Amino acid sequence: MKDRVRELIDTLNKWAYEYYVLDNPSVPDREYDRLYDELREIEESTGIREFDSPTRRVGGEPIKGFEKHAHVHRLYSLDKSVTYDMLNAFFTRIKKVVPEPEFTVEYKFDGLTMCLTYNEGKFVRATTRGNGVEGEDVTAQCLTIKSFPLAIKYKGLLEVQGEAVIRLSVLKNYNKTAKEPLKNARNAAAGAIRNLDPAQTAERKPEILFYNVNYMSEGELATQAEHFEFLKDNGFKVYPFLRICKTEEEVFSAIEEIEVERKKIDVLTDGAVIKLNDCTHREDIGYTDKFPRFAMAFKFEAEEAETVVKAVRWQVGRTGKLTPLAEVEPVDLGGVTVRKATLNNLGDIARKDVRINSRVLIRRSNEVIPEILGCVEHTGESVEVKKPEICPFCSSAVVEIGANLFCPNRNCAPRVVATLAHFASKGAMDIEGFSEATAQLLLDKLGVDKPSRLYTLTAEEVGSLEGFKQKKTENLLKAIEGSKTIPLDRFIFALGIDGVGKVASKALANAFESMENLRGATVEQLVELDDVGEITAQAIVGWFADEENKNELEELKKHITCEQVKKRVASGIFAGESVVLTGTLQGFKRSQAQKIIEDNGGECQSSVTAKTTLVIAGEAAGSKLDKAKKLGIKIIDEAQFIEMIKG
Repeated sequence: MKDRVRELIDTLNKWAYEYYVLDNPSVPDREYDRLYDELREIEESTGIREFDSPTRRVGGEPIKGFEKHAHVHRLYSLDKSVTYDMLNAFFTRIKKVVPEPEFTVEYKFDGLTMCLTYNEGKFVRATTRGNGVEGEDVTAQCLTIKSFPLAIKYKGLLEVQGEAVIRLSVLKNYNKTAKEPLKNARNAAAGAIRNLDPAQTAERKPEILFYNVNYMSEGELATQAEHFEFLKDNGFKVYPFLRICKTEEEVFSAIEEIEVERKKIDVLTDGAVIKLNDCTHREDIGYTDKFPRFAMAFKFEAEEAETVVKAVRWQVGRTGKLTPLAEVEPVDLGGVTVRKATLNNLGDIARKDVRINSRVLIRRSNEVIPEILGCVEHTGESVEVKKPEICPFCSSAVVEIGANLFCPNRNCAPRVVATLAHFASKGAMDIEGFSEATAQLLLDKLGVDKPSRLYTLTAEEVGSLEGFKQKKTENLLKAIEGSKTIPLDRFIFALGIDGVGKVASKALANAFESMENLRGATVEQLVELDDVGEITAQAIVGWFADEENKNELEELKKHITCEQVKKRVASGIFAGESVVLTGTLQGFKRSQAQKIIEDNGGECQSSVTAKTTLVIAGEAAGSKLDKAKKLGIKIIDEAQFIEMIKG
């Protein structure tokens, strides 16, 4: 029985390593479950239970509190820089000791720092970093995590350092059924590890990404790269990104690579970690009271912060939907002073328990207006946000549909302005120089309340507007005139049909080829398209059935000609190719090169996927080129592209 137990443990641990660390399982779940059940039955009947048995990774009874435990070697935190100037100062300090340093660059993950101890090849305990000298013993919680080994090759006393994280996709799935949704991945990970009930830890499914050997009693590692390889060799899960940089420029390049790619990965990260690769000089460089001098965290701009809601105003969009906008106490977020944050709708306010005078968590991403993630704390002065009964702009009684409120008045000023601005926007009619401010002026001074009215404007009318002198007037009228001949997909998008974005517009244009065909389409015909769902299909049919929309469309047709949709050619030098353009081409604009490819049978993609068959790389090609190389996709340069065209 003992031999069978050892065989089962070794097999199950091997399979778990493939599944949780390598993300490459070799057997189906049912096979793992079958052996796991056999092992558990033998253990229960014989009392045999080895230190590295996978049955130990089950949340036990809740504990009363965390005990303190001193680390073998102090765990330091990292000094931080937020500008390249600060990072250059770090390089200067290093060069005073190491004239020609080599650096490593890794991701900085945003979770809870952990220290795991091993002795004689066996897992002993897990602790939090704490104050660096001692932390809290969280062994019971850590045992529920399956992404670290209970047994390793190294037989000396060992401390390894990692970051406990919860993947963003795991957090999203958890929040779907959670009684109390978790606000962000960082707090979710910390709360999972520091939960007195290990079963709660297991439910949140944290994992640990390892990055440092904090102490080893036997042997030594000469470089940070060797730390990385040692961890992998002993079965610890590491994030597969480590750049070795010989110059400051290479360090900056690696940081920029992380800055771009971090928003695409499934783990919360807030920066990069730069370390002197050569460990033999680290003691020469030394430490401060808090930080090692040989390492530095480069923090990207802050994306989350806490502030207080001072008021909630309601905005009206082109569909009539009322969107709540919170006015908050000014707070710095990513180098920008934020005074406003959005909420999606009335239901969002209730779900996030947002109240006026309450402290909330806000997030800013991709340079857009921040959104409120949820309430942090209510105060004695907190008051609920009142649901508006009438439109704040036109006083029409609002209509409640699901979690949203709508103003039904099509002539409500914000709806008109938003409709005109969308119609003229880039990707739609692309009327250069037209803005929401222009739309507001046209409505207020000239009564322009529909897109078709733009095409009857005279120089005298536009010239009468404040700020519109002769040149600006001529430019606007010229831009309006230039929009009269337009591709069908852009005209469809410009109409502002609810749910019809640029992708759906292109699909509709390709499928129906003319506005006449589209306006006669049925819901059944529309939902057959990959990019059109049931709700959008009904919105399209409803839009064309509306009398006001019919009249407006007839007025627009008097001025606008839609270019005939060009059928994709089935033959040509790029026939059957899915092509990605990346970098800068010297002899072509991106749009010109795309047109050449499509005219010759190819399909252009915006990003590299498994479907991509060809990448055309210009100068300064970045991550798309790297991904193509990893996937083994054919890559050509501009000169080869030109040869193909000529051929």
